[in-house]
Amino acid sequence: MTRTLLKFMACFVCMLCWVGVVHAAGVAIVLSERSPGYTEAAEAVVAELARGGVARSDIVQVSAMDLNNADVAGTAAPKVFVTLGAESLQRLLSLEPRAAVVAALIPRSGFERVVREWGRKASTPVTALYLDQPFGRQLDLLRLALPDARRVGVIWGPESMVQQSALVAAGQARGMTVSSGAVALNGSLFAGLKAALDDADVLLAVADSQVFNSGTVANILLATYRARIPVLAFSPAYVKAGALLSLHTAPDQIGVQAAGIVRSILLGGAVPAAQYPLDFRVSVNVHVARSLGLTLDEATLSDRLHRMERRP
Repeated sequence: MTRTLLKFMACFVCMLCWVGVVHAAGVAIVLSERSPGYTEAAEAVVAELARGGVARSDIVQVSAMDLNNADVAGTAAPKVFVTLGAESLQRLLSLEPRAAVVAALIPRSGFERVVREWGRKASTPVTALYLDQPFGRQLDLLRLALPDARRVGVIWGPESMVQQSALVAAGQARGMTVSSGAVALNGSLFAGLKAALDDADVLLAVADSQVFNSGTVANILLATYRARIPVLAFSPAYVKAGALLSLHTAPDQIGVQAAGIVRSILLGGAVPAAQYPLDFRVSVNVHVARSLGLTLDEATLSDRLHRMERRP
């Protein structure tokens, strides 16, 4: 038997074993990619489910590109799918799963776009654990960190624009107004940024890939720094790049909450409505704060914000 044939047979056996594991699993975690954030969230899902009594052998992790129809719609398909990221959700829904789907590590606007493009099927219950934070929580953090800020600048993109009314309402409830700029699909960022910053006390970064991406973030942060307008971002990476603050939920926190949703479904509970993260963290760029004449402590801000949410 040639070495080539032996390699082929070994690969074939591995493939059969992989398919068998997917089919035998009660929970399948589908990753958009094998980056640290996704793997950290996946490991947190597994660990939390195991703590809740689900056997680790009943949980499998797969890449979105490796999914096929038999894994998703076969008679021995998993009882619950957990997708991490937009790509894995798109891939899974394209295969028409029959089991419940819990989408995580995806912003609300991205989740709603994917579901809208797919066309929701009654036979596939889909819910989400959003990656982004509720606007009320973000504005409460701004009031704690920047009590004099009253006018909040926002740059809306094609996906995030549908959330504008929700932010305006949250702002009105807190005595704050919204200064909006917009960026059309494949449009110029400059006009939207200028409109958002006019008379703004702070810029609130809302997740939208048309607005905030690797090609635009540096320019946005440079413009706000020159204008001495602080930025509340949705990622600690942006704080390292020059934003004053970020309010975010870490991948391990997302994983723990997603596992709670999955466990409830496995126990016979109804698939819940989409929800925001319960836990969160605050990051502060002390150098930017100092340049703005501010003294901020992320632990103190996080503790005060958590206590505000626990208040009856």
